[in-house]
Amino acid sequence: MAAAEEEAVAVTAAEGTFRSQRVFLNHLDSYSGSSIGKISSREELLGHLLECDVIIYNITEDANQIEEATWAASAVHGEVLHFEKPKLFILVSTIMTWARSKPLDPDDSEIPFTEEDYRRRKPHPNFMDHINAEKVIIKLGKTNKNKFSTYVVASGLQYGAEEGIFHYFFKTAWLGETPAIPVFGDGNNFLPTIHVVDLAAVLQNIADHRPRTHYIVAVDESIHTLQAIVKCISKNVGPGKIQKIPRENAFLSKDLTPVKICVLGPPAVGKSTIAEELCKHYMLHHIKIKDVIFEAMENLEKIIAPKETVETEEVGEEGEEDEEEEGNSIEEAQELLDGVKENMEQNGGRLDDQYVIRFMKEKLKSMPCKNQGYILDGFPKTYDQAKDLFNLEDDEEEEIRSKVPRYDKLITPEYVISLNASDEFLKNRVMNLPESVVAGTHYTQDRFLRTLSLFRELNTEDETVVNYFDELEIHPQFIDVAKFEDPENRLIVNEIIKETGKPRNYGLTDEEKEELERKRAEARLAKEAEDNAEQERKDAEERAEKVANWEEWNKRLEEVKRQEQELLEAQSIPLRNYLMKNVMPTLMQGLNECCKIRPDDPVDFLAEYLFKNNPEME
Repeated sequence: MAAAEEEAVAVTAAEGTFRSQRVFLNHLDSYSGSSIGKISSREELLGHLLECDVIIYNITEDANQIEEATWAASAVHGEVLHFEKPKLFILVSTIMTWARSKPLDPDDSEIPFTEEDYRRRKPHPNFMDHINAEKVIIKLGKTNKNKFSTYVVASGLQYGAEEGIFHYFFKTAWLGETPAIPVFGDGNNFLPTIHVVDLAAVLQNIADHRPRTHYIVAVDESIHTLQAIVKCISKNVGPGKIQKIPRENAFLSKDLTPVKICVLGPPAVGKSTIAEELCKHYMLHHIKIKDVIFEAMENLEKIIAPKETVETEEVGEEGEEDEEEEGNSIEEAQELLDGVKENMEQNGGRLDDQYVIRFMKEKLKSMPCKNQGYILDGFPKTYDQAKDLFNLEDDEEEEIRSKVPRYDKLITPEYVISLNASDEFLKNRVMNLPESVVAGTHYTQDRFLRTLSLFRELNTEDETVVNYFDELEIHPQFIDVAKFEDPENRLIVNEIIKETGKPRNYGLTDEEKEELERKRAEARLAKEAEDNAEQERKDAEERAEKVANWEEWNKRLEEVKRQEQELLEAQSIPLRNYLMKNVMPTLMQGLNECCKIRPDDPVDFLAEYLFKNNPEME
């Protein structure tokens, strides 16, 4: 079940309390029935938090909420002196922070834990951030109990409404594609669970009664094994049978295995743009080496950053343990960060493989990459990097006997894409890039040629990254980019998708699809309106330009006519003067004689007269 839906149920179940108090729940856009809307900054979020009487953060569904939850509690606690009335902060955490706890009595493992034993809890390695958040929240609630109370609710595996944690089993049973529903492991492990409505009731009781115990375990009274739960689902929804599968084989199921892709190739071949499109299609994490290094150093700096000292009361055993653990982690982080910075200074900003491999392994083993999958962008670059990153530490003798190196299947890519193109093609592609894109990148002429030359040197040897994956029988998909006349790489992406198959992550809901289609339609209409407005503007400019050109042409035509008239008049003056002096007197006399004589042919007579009486001939 989605976190927002669970919390919506929680609000309904706890309305008796929450109607009279302003309540903030993460993942929701409302509190006390009033819309918060989009929160653009943490300052704005803090303002909303300070308006609330009860603040509830659920970190069981989305690990990204952990950092925000601890920040929210610390930020609200920092304003405690300005509270007009007491505030309550509840962190909904997970029972998985108890997963590795040792039995109270080694001889009797059936003795149950209670809330009072929470200082003994040991988390599953994947839930270290959850337990650290729990400790922070408990500490903050001890400084000023009258104004700021904090509670941690260790929730069992939540179910209800849409089945949540058991969705896979319901889905497999409902599809009816298998004769038996799988049970991973022996199935005898007990699952502490809780229905979301019951969890909402726990939150309501805390808000109502403010119990003295600030750490509360919220689980169902009835405890069932995984086998019993799956058998019940299979009986009522599916084929009625179950099949036990070794726990390690769970990762071989295509429905559960995340898509893991590695994209290799020379610089400017299009690795990053293709990786981005694949990430959108498969909903995966885009892993770039620079981002991984930056994120790792940022996390180290956060660990060693000086924290605001909190004066605690009744710290007890947990406080001492916390201080010791924090001290060790800070020392380790400081030592690692110093080593990284020194190494980068010595290598001109570059980082040795030992650190790069360490940070990359941590990233690939992180929960997001393990759950949703990833796309490795241009890394590893060498055979040795690939071997150090993916190989399991093994006996050389055993590796020789098997002929295939043992590798970590949880982080090794399932698909390898090897993009290639000729040097001439790549050079032309970079030369045609806009200057704004090239500036400040490795696509400048000198840097690009050096990078391309280095790539060719590393990939002419027998031990290349592609060879490494071939040895693991993960055969790369080779794609010649130059054969696809497609600047946006759509055809190449489609080729990769054909090989890789359908997405394995959960797709969009019908409502999300409708919303996405609506936004696309709005964007399309806005683009069309913008294009039409731009075309109208251009047409208006062209019409105005034509009118202006026509007026200018007419002005010039009139000027030409005037100048021609003036020229003709100037050229006709000598001719007129000559005619008036030499021709007109004789012509007048000839006309008079013609009138007197009245010859049969006046024109011939006049011509003869002018010829005989021409002054020049005389």
